[in-house]
Amino acid sequence: MIVTFLGTGTSQGIPVIACQCNVCQSLDYRDKRLRTSVHIEINGQSFVIDTGPDFRQQMLLAKITKLDAVLYTHEHKDHTAGMDDIRSFNFKQKKDMPLYARKQVLNQLKQEFAYVFSNSKYPGVPQVELHEITNKPFKVAGIAIEPIDTMHYKLPVFGFRIEDFVYVTDTNYISEPELDKMRNAEVLVLNALHQSPHISHYNLKEALEVIDQVQPKQAYLVHMSHQMGLHSDIEAILPDNVSFAYDGLKVKLD
Repeated sequence: MIVTFLGTGTSQGIPVIACQCNVCQSLDYRDKRLRTSVHIEINGQSFVIDTGPDFRQQMLLAKITKLDAVLYTHEHKDHTAGMDDIRSFNFKQKKDMPLYARKQVLNQLKQEFAYVFSNSKYPGVPQVELHEITNKPFKVAGIAIEPIDTMHYKLPVFGFRIEDFVYVTDTNYISEPELDKMRNAEVLVLNALHQSPHISHYNLKEALEVIDQVQPKQAYLVHMSHQMGLHSDIEAILPDNVSFAYDGLKVKLD
């Protein structure tokens, strides 16, 4: 399995011209973070988790030319807004794109992209297949996927476990039964917004506590805002088995 981090940031951390903070002014490419998303290549299959506003740019930068399915964690726009751009894969692959998400996420997609689901479709709109998932294991193109049910304040968010890879973003609460699904992974990806407490995201301290609980071989932090600080500064104080992810990072699992 090869995992590519397409984006590791959040809408709270997009550099703007007027911002003079050290992260926005940094020349370190690892501090330039697009919205959080990941690409997974496994057994000849190509999946993306979430299609945020930067989806098209991320696909081009990563040179991804084949996409077999999209998994959605939740319905917030920084994780869904780029769905329209799957049309390029429709044209190239000559088939509909399967989208996997819980019911409320699919309903939100139908609302946000009503033209895609219209009975009278405009030529060239994305062609999709909707697959409702619940907190039960399911398969995509023969690949077994286990959902991990978490809470983003009061909003349910799915993480996913695929073999020994676990991906969890946008959460600040995971119950013990769901934590059990995350234990002893080879690679864990977990959100850590910044260092101060937050109403709906783990901060750095909380994320490290979860990592210590579930004991992955290696953990990567994502969904960082620029308030977290410079990549080089935070990386230097992390435990040996924890790293800051950065856009474009590739990780190969055994």
